Amino acid sequence: MTTNQSILLAGASGVLGRHITRALTDAGHKVTGLGRGPANGVQADLMDRDALLRAVDGRHFDTVVLAATALRKAPLRHRDMHETNALRIDGTVHLIEAARATGARRLVAESMVFGYGYGDHGDHVITEDDTFGPQGATAQLEQHIAAMRIKEQLTFEATGLEGIALRFGLFYGPGGTDAILPMLRKRQLPVADDQGRVLPWIDLVDAASAVAAAVEHGRPGQAYNIVDRTPLGFAAHVRAVAQQFGLPKPMTVPLWMMKPMSYAHVMMRTTMRVSAAKAERELGWTPAYPSSHDGLAALKAAA
Repeated sequence: MTTNQSILLAGASGVLGRHITRALTDAGHKVTGLGRGPANGVQADLMDRDALLRAVDGRHFDTVVLAATALRKAPLRHRDMHETNALRIDGTVHLIEAARATGARRLVAESMVFGYGYGDHGDHVITEDDTFGPQGATAQLEQHIAAMRIKEQLTFEATGLEGIALRFGLFYGPGGTDAILPMLRKRQLPVADDQGRVLPWIDLVDAASAVAAAVEHGRPGQAYNIVDRTPLGFAAHVRAVAQQFGLPKPMTVPLWMMKPMSYAHVMMRTTMRVSAAKAERELGWTPAYPSSHDGLAALKAAA
C-alpha cells in the first residue's frame, strides 16, 4: 500500500480534511472527498446509509480515510459532543459498508487520545499498550469514551478491511488556531490555571502527514498515537498563542468557574502525557514541530 492509490476521504472539506487532502495529493495519491457539500466528489451524509451507498455505487477506491466530524467549533458542554458521538458510531458503521462496496482494502480512522480516559493520568506516559476506552467516570463521560471505543472496535473488526486508528492529540495550527484569535483579541477566552496539568498537542499539518504515512505504512489492526513531543497545559498553550500573535494575555480564572462549560471543564482537569514513539518507529513519521511553541512560531511567520 504505497503510492498512486485512489482514496476516498470522508470529511475532506473540514479543517483537518483539507490538510489531509494536501498531504495525500503531495504523496502521489488521488483523493476524492466525501461529504454533504457540493465540492465533494462523492456527495452524501455519513449518517444516511442508503444515500451513502447510492453515492458510492459503481465507484472504486483502494483506501478509505475517515476524518469526518460534526463539530463546527470547540465543544464547551457535554451536549456539544452528542452529534459527534453518534457520527463516531453510526457514521463509521455506514462508511465501513460503503468501503466494502467500493472494493477498498484499507480503512484509516481518526481517533483521539481522550479515548484513554479523561482525568489525571499523572506522570505516566501513555502508549498504545495502555487500555483504550475504559469505563467513563460519569454517564456523560462514558458516552464520549464509548463512542471512541466503539469506533476503534468497528475499524479493527471490519471484515475484509485493514483497519488502522490514529489517536490524535489536541489540534492547533493553520485553520485551527485562527478561530481563537478574535476571542483573544477581545479577551473573551478565559483560561483556568493549569497547576501542573498538561495535554498532548499536534499541529494540523503534522497530523495530516501522519495520515499519509498510515495510508502507506500502517500495520493492519494497529493504533498509533499522533502527538508532538512536548505536552503543555491548555492555559499555557492559549497564552503562547496570545504571546506569539501579540494579543492580550487571557484572563486566568479558578478552575471551578469553568464548570458551566462542562466538557471544557473536564478537559481542563485532565493531565495526559502521551508517547508517539510507535508512530515514529513504524510509520516513519516525525512531527515537524516537536512542540506547539515551534508550530505557533511557524504559523505566525507564515501569516
